[in-house]
Amino acid sequence: MNAAQKPWLSAYPEGVPAEIDTSAYGSLIDVMQESFSRFGDRAAFSFLGRSLTYRELDRLSQVFAAYLQSLGLVLGDRVAIMLPNTLQYPIAVAAVLRAGFVVVNVNPLYTARELEAQLKDADAKAIVILENFGATLQQCLARTSVKHVVLCAMGDRLGWLKGTLVNHVVRHVKKLVPSFALPMAVRFNDALAQGERHTLTLPGIDGNDLAVLQYTGGTTGVAKGAELLHRNLVANMLQASEWCGPALKRIPANEIPTFVCALPLYHIFAFNVNLLSCMRMGGCSILIPNPRDIPAVCQELSKHRFHIFPAVNTLFNALANHADFVKVDWSRLVVSLGGGTAVQGAVAKLWLEKTGCPICEAYGLSETSPAASSNPVSSQTFTGSIGVPLPSTEMKIIDDDGNEVPVGEPGEIAIRGPQVMAGYWQRPDETARVMTPDGFFKSGDVGIMDERGYFRIVDRKKDMILVSGFNVYPNEVEDVVAGLSGVLECAVIGIPDEHSGEVVKLVVVKKDPALTQAQVLDHCRQNLTGYKLPRVIEFRTELPKTPVGKVLRRELREQKQA
Repeated sequence: MNAAQKPWLSAYPEGVPAEIDTSAYGSLIDVMQESFSRFGDRAAFSFLGRSLTYRELDRLSQVFAAYLQSLGLVLGDRVAIMLPNTLQYPIAVAAVLRAGFVVVNVNPLYTARELEAQLKDADAKAIVILENFGATLQQCLARTSVKHVVLCAMGDRLGWLKGTLVNHVVRHVKKLVPSFALPMAVRFNDALAQGERHTLTLPGIDGNDLAVLQYTGGTTGVAKGAELLHRNLVANMLQASEWCGPALKRIPANEIPTFVCALPLYHIFAFNVNLLSCMRMGGCSILIPNPRDIPAVCQELSKHRFHIFPAVNTLFNALANHADFVKVDWSRLVVSLGGGTAVQGAVAKLWLEKTGCPICEAYGLSETSPAASSNPVSSQTFTGSIGVPLPSTEMKIIDDDGNEVPVGEPGEIAIRGPQVMAGYWQRPDETARVMTPDGFFKSGDVGIMDERGYFRIVDRKKDMILVSGFNVYPNEVEDVVAGLSGVLECAVIGIPDEHSGEVVKLVVVKKDPALTQAQVLDHCRQNLTGYKLPRVIEFRTELPKTPVGKVLRRELREQKQA
């Protein structure tokens, strides 16, 4: 594409370049080494009142890397990490990469079946896992290629007294650690002690080496491992840093950039923002182990001053509607970054009213490391769009034959840039299906581009509802319903209908207990044309979600079929 084909460049804030220098770092290891040397005594991560400095992260990850190498793993071997937001997570990631191995991020809430499938697919040789999930691993370990297990406990890095107390509460008071037997497992602190007796051999890693196998969320069917190379993740970290630059300048010079990490680090959104981008600028991430516990989140945040808050729509919504929200000082917030799923207009409006910091909606996928586009961080209004392509990124709208469609017409969003994955792990057929001959990744999302180069998501292809030949996009209906004051959350799916093929079903979680189906339907009638109206309205106490907070429409459909 030439400049004339990139109308979005006119939307770039002052100081944000159209292109980035992707050769700035040879690998993620170079990024980390720079941060370790520049920001030694600064806190890199904060967890339950304990801080981990950059110097400590350097030493501990080096020791743990030496331990991993001592196990006989070879360059490029995959190491699974099945941890929530604890201090062991950044130590483990830095260690795996510094040792020359590949990080395989694993959802800690996986069942034994799901865990087995991912460990087998990745051919993982080792796993770092929280003891809370030891029973899950025990059920499937023998059927995987994993030979080494490092077992973590919540209190491992909190000091002897506090760590012992935290572990006692987790194990015996809250009873969050089901009994298990993993006789070959080595405790995390013991692994560090063993690593002290070994010397790390620096591997010959460059940008074309595999850094992370990031498995797609599973909401689209069988999970596939997106191969993210060192250069993919370095590029996206630089793209995100440049894009957020105008807002970051508003952080006072005497304050360390502080990020809230309420999204799980094993998810690519937080992995890029809270781990990579935060570390590069010498920031500190406040680790929230359970974002579903809103009172605990507010209690933790009330102890900190923070500037950057990446979150998904459901978390923004839950926080803004909670009574404890007022206990937190939101005055230093300069970036509220929305991603993972569509941000609803009603939620964005409430968040701005309560914090004074507008939600800046961004867009990306595991396959794009993840960020592909974003609204300008300098914008004070919520656009409802996913913004414009990031520096060094091209996006276009294509039809089923791969041809670019006219401006304003819907089609599939396709993305090309240095952050796009190398392919799906050991699935050349799946890779070929999503990559165009000229290097664009086909996202599977239906969108439109306007004259200014702003992109808007219409919906996932798979979620589109076909009512008597008319396309109904769930995001549109959900956004309308979410604007009704008595609604806390909602989700829309299509269900079979003998007359029209499919009809719209709406599932609502009430904010106002007095809300009725008639009120919801009347609101929809005022805002939606006839074929988009829900034919079935169901009230529930909660919606099924992924740990990141995405509503699982697939699960709602399966529940209906069951």
